[in-house]
Amino acid sequence: MSYKKKVLTFGKFVLKSKRISPYFFNSGILCAGKDIFEIGLIYAKAIINSNIQFDVLFGSAYKGIPIVVATSIALKNKYNVNIPYCFNRKEQKKHGEKGFLIGEKIKNKKIIILDDVVTSGASIKQAIEIIKNEKSKIVSIFVLLDREEKKISINRHEKEKYKINSIIKINEFISYVLKIEELKKYGKKIIEYQEKYNFY
Repeated sequence: MSYKKKVLTFGKFVLKSKRISPYFFNSGILCAGKDIFEIGLIYAKAIINSNIQFDVLFGSAYKGIPIVVATSIALKNKYNVNIPYCFNRKEQKKHGEKGFLIGEKIKNKKIIILDDVVTSGASIKQAIEIIKNEKSKIVSIFVLLDREEKKISINRHEKEKYKINSIIKINEFISYVLKIEELKKYGKKIIEYQEKYNFY
């Protein structure tokens, strides 16, 4: 689905880290009802299978917002687990519904953070700081893809501390590219990039 939907594209892409990547994973293009419904089911299944105990789902702005809503719905519809959600703004609102947060109050709660891809880790780092300020406990982080790049993103110690669960593994991603005939030509560049920048 990722390649056919153009979520996964190949070429030269300048990332926030200023590195030039041979591939780009953009879940934001999955904006139709069927797509976001399926994403919610994917996250919900991963969360249920993890057996992690938690109180609130937290969507990391901005791409984590539709993901957290879809996942909350999927947990209820598929597994009869009624879990509230919360998400942050990038900037604090000073009128009306003031503050950084929208949705469930998270103070002193056990939180799972949801986001799409970990590259620079900026959005997740912001979410972590917000949740820490609310005296809440981060029990896990779920993403579709963790690029697992060295010296950027959340460092390895933090990954272990916060139990980042990547639904798509890097080795699975490489295998997928090498398995499809029309994508094989990109395989060498992706493997070279992985060897240079990835943890493994």
